[in-house]
Amino acid sequence: MADRVNRPPLRAVIADDQALVRTGFGMILAADGIDVTAEAADGAEAVAAVRRTRPDVVLMDIRMPEMDGIEATRRILGGDGPGDTRVIILTTYDLDHYVYAALTAGASGFLLKDVTPEHLVAAVRLVQSGDALLAPTITRRLIERFAQREEAPQATLHRDLSGLTPRELEVLRLLATGLSNAELADRLFLSPTTVKTHIGRILSKLDLRDRVQAVVLAYETGLISPGGPTGTG
Repeated sequence: MADRVNRPPLRAVIADDQALVRTGFGMILAADGIDVTAEAADGAEAVAAVRRTRPDVVLMDIRMPEMDGIEATRRILGGDGPGDTRVIILTTYDLDHYVYAALTAGASGFLLKDVTPEHLVAAVRLVQSGDALLAPTITRRLIERFAQREEAPQATLHRDLSGLTPRELEVLRLLATGLSNAELADRLFLSPTTVKTHIGRILSKLDLRDRVQAVVLAYETGLISPGGPTGTG
């Protein structure tokens, strides 16, 4: 608790075309000491608010007028956007068909709009700390949807995997199946700290924002295929 008191307040922007949603989420975040620096009713307003206030996290609705949340996410996380801002996609529907595109654009995960207050706050703090919000069940369902596409989406994360060690490739393969750090540690007989170190090196070598981008990359490069083996051999 003392550590949280000593740190500067976490800053967030809320983008949603429904005023009631913005107000409700804003009250929840403010009650936990998170500073809501701006609200936006569409994607264009969200991009402008982020550039103006440079928040740590953006809660981004997908379906908004003028500019949707996917395009806004691309612009916020693009080359001219603040480098340390994270985006959490908000959706009414579990696995909205736009979610994969949003994750590919660089979002750090997504939440359903019926999320509990505790989960909302935990998610914002999680992604701000550099982690990503992608549960194993959601990862598997994203993979299934990806596998059903006749053509793979245009990859935006092409990277050369040759710089990874055999162990890092193994970690990336298992990470792409949706395993948590603790599950990775159990599977590989490593400590959680060592797993975290491996993941950090993978992200650094491949210039990835977080583990969500690592999952997308693993499938788009063919490192792992839907329905393929997930064990370590």
